[in-house]
Amino acid sequence: MKILRPSDGYKDLKVYKLATLIQDVTVRFVELYIPANSRTCDQMVQAARSGKQNIVEGSIDGATSAKLEINLYNVARGSLEELKTDYVDFLRQNGVQVWSDDNFFAQNFKQMRVLSNRQFKEFVEWAEQQPNPVSSCSLPFKSVIVANAAILLINVASFWLKKLIIKKLEDFESNGGFTERMYHIRLNCRNNGKEL
Repeated sequence: MKILRPSDGYKDLKVYKLATLIQDVTVRFVELYIPANSRTCDQMVQAARSGKQNIVEGSIDGATSAKLEINLYNVARGSLEELKTDYVDFLRQNGVQVWSDDNFFAQNFKQMRVLSNRQFKEFVEWAEQQPNPVSSCSLPFKSVIVANAAILLINVASFWLKKLIIKKLEDFESNGGFTERMYHIRLNCRNNGKEL
C-alpha cells in the first residue's frame, strides 16, 4: 500500500487545460472591454486565476489530503461560477442575452470542442464572419461572441470539476485517506516485526 497518492498530474487534466484557456481569454477580454479602473476588471482576472490555481493546489495537496483536494476543486468551481456571473452581467447590462443551448453559435462552439487558444481564436474568427444577430446592440460583436464563448467554456469546466470531485469522493470511500493508509502500513510493519 502506498502512503502518498499520485498527485501533480494536473497538467494532464482536461479541466486544467480549460481553466488555463478561461484565464487567458478573461485577461484579454478585460483588457479590451472592461474599464481598467473598474473593480470588475480585477475581480474577473482574480476569479479566473483562482479557478486555475486551485486546481493546481488541489492536485498537489491530494497526495496527503483527499479532503483538502476536494475542497480546493470546489473552490475552483466556485471561482469559475463567479467569473461566469461577471460575463452574464456584462451581457445583461448591455441588453444582450446569453446564448441558449440551441443557439446557432453555441451549437457550433460545442461541436468544435475548444480546448486551446488557437481553437478559441478560430471560433471567434468564424463567428465574426456570420450575420450579427444583435446588430442593434452598442457592444462590439466580438465582445458578445467572446463573453458567450467564455460562459460555455466555464460551463464545461464546471461540469468536469464536479465529475472530478465525485471521482475523488468515490476513491476516498474505497481507499480511505492519508491517515488511514499510514495507520495500516504501520500496523503491517508491527505485525511483521519490522520498523519503519
